[in-house]
Amino acid sequence: MAAILRFRKLCFIEPTLKNCGSSETPKDEKQEEIQTITKQECDKNKKKNKRGWKCIDSCCWFIGCMCTTWWLLLFLYHCLPAHLSGFKSPESPGVRLKNEGLTPLHPVVLVPGIVTGGLELWEGRPCSHGLFRKRLWGGSFAQILQRPLCWLEHLSLDNETGLDPPGIRVRPVPGLVAADYFAPGYFVWAVLIENLAKIGYEGKNMYMAAYDWRLSFQNTEVRDQALSRLKINIELMYVTNGNKKVVVVPHSMGVIYFLHFLKWVEAPPPMGGGGGPGWCDKHIKAIMNIGPAFLGVPKAVSGMLSAEGKDVAFFRAMAPGVLDSEILGLQTLEHMMRVGRTWDSVISLLPKGGDTIWGDLDSSPEDIQTISSYQRQNNTKHQIEIKQETKYGRIISFGKTASEQHSSNLTTHDLVKDKLDSGMNCGEVWTEYGKISRENIMKLADNKAYTAGTLIDLLRFVAPKTMKRAEAHFSHGIASDLDDPKYSHYKYWSNPLETKLPHAPDMEIYCLYGVGLPTERSYVYKVSQSDKCNTIPFQIDSSAEGKWLRGGVYFVDGDESVPVLSAGFMCAKGWRGKTRFNPSGSRTHIREYRHKAPGSLLEGRGLESGAHVDIMGNVALIEDVLRVAAGASGEEIGGDRIYSDILKMAERVNIKL
Repeated sequence: MAAILRFRKLCFIEPTLKNCGSSETPKDEKQEEIQTITKQECDKNKKKNKRGWKCIDSCCWFIGCMCTTWWLLLFLYHCLPAHLSGFKSPESPGVRLKNEGLTPLHPVVLVPGIVTGGLELWEGRPCSHGLFRKRLWGGSFAQILQRPLCWLEHLSLDNETGLDPPGIRVRPVPGLVAADYFAPGYFVWAVLIENLAKIGYEGKNMYMAAYDWRLSFQNTEVRDQALSRLKINIELMYVTNGNKKVVVVPHSMGVIYFLHFLKWVEAPPPMGGGGGPGWCDKHIKAIMNIGPAFLGVPKAVSGMLSAEGKDVAFFRAMAPGVLDSEILGLQTLEHMMRVGRTWDSVISLLPKGGDTIWGDLDSSPEDIQTISSYQRQNNTKHQIEIKQETKYGRIISFGKTASEQHSSNLTTHDLVKDKLDSGMNCGEVWTEYGKISRENIMKLADNKAYTAGTLIDLLRFVAPKTMKRAEAHFSHGIASDLDDPKYSHYKYWSNPLETKLPHAPDMEIYCLYGVGLPTERSYVYKVSQSDKCNTIPFQIDSSAEGKWLRGGVYFVDGDESVPVLSAGFMCAKGWRGKTRFNPSGSRTHIREYRHKAPGSLLEGRGLESGAHVDIMGNVALIEDVLRVAAGASGEEIGGDRIYSDILKMAERVNIKL
């Protein structure tokens, strides 16, 4: 590359500069004519080069700076010595606990969440030539830039079956490398795996349960026998490690994937794994759920509705029109929606429990916030509960006014009785919005707010094919009678409010999650200006601001992805003691990790981070996992450790136990 640039400079740039700046006196008329023509050409080139700074230049400059900074930091990370003079790196939990005498006891199973597991190509279309067994997801992501449309085509699933499209086979990467790093230098499980290795763990007693996170949970068994493989590996490690029960560590969506497994493994075939009652009690010591999305996440709603969240809304505000520019032809969000709506697993993350859990139009469990104050007389500290004005139960509001005013002033709309207008496929990038008239779009948005109970109907209206396919695999309600035979169907197994835990009185369940970070809870939307049928008609109103509202998003306490209510409710109330959801009384423990930003670049993404993925490098969480894997119980590591208002939120949820 350097040689090419030097050749270009010598052959083209310098001669041109010499000709343009030459002040030699012409010897004859012919030479004078040539010099005059040369000067005219130079003047034209100068005018061409003098142009205004455009939006695309700003975008390219910004992306270039980000990439340069990223690669510079990555270079320094790998090239600098491990121990710099003057800097003392903190001792890792694994080394410290090994010095205390900790050794491996229970085999460990790691269950990754959505998008963090690698996917590789086994069969593809002609455009994928040369990519056999290369990573399409995870790793360098080079194919996004080299052949973006081909990449999107191969990551999509069949819109009718939710399985492989004809002629395409993309499969999960096996082994610990499946989710150790998401991208070069960006760890997911790597730090925890390394610390487990420090106290003696290796391949014979540690297993990564890789699966295709795009599929519905039952379809991972139908297509790949992923649940059967997980069952066999747990049984194998149990037998080969002295009949020691396993410690399972799921993360994010992997939490509800493993909850589905708990029902599947004991259910009779062909729907289940045939392990029979008592399988879980025999083989599982503890389930240490990290960043658990037990009751769903509101950001899954915004993803389904407009393929965006707070970050995309912020980028839209900073560079309006870039993502969906017709001039640039990107239509990024439409492509994201077209692909994402083929992934059934996304529907598993929609809020569960309806208005009972997430609140109605006028109240929600988060409306009460605890604030500390002091009495003037005796200067003793006491707690005061104040009611916020924010109506978090309105997960989707069209307009800031609709998110604030009393429910009696909101417009009602019966989505169940309405029918979609027939439409035509309009354009190369097509979403189900192409079948909804502009009139119906305006009806959906006219001064309306949607709660967890009504937004399911909203999604059925705007994404009927997606919801029909996915709702055959997932449910989002609350069971009135768990003994009803219908709850033996697999569609209910990943919803903790519609299924019972297995009979395993000695099994422990942990809810491990970060707190102290603003987490998306509800959204203020507006109708997009473009009325063309190949565009997304809704978008987050980033101009909406308020006391608890920033950039069109209302925030609550959580780990940036999962609100405290979703992460902690089941351990705080739903499964606490003997309940109808936990009939054998498996013990539950809440361990919260208060977020602390890294003090310097030497700490990387933070040793005390509470963020949804960065928490995997939190030294306190790693120590908890290592101690339980080495044989400690929940009480021996300290029992509950709570910083948030999860217990008060749980009290406000009126649910039959």
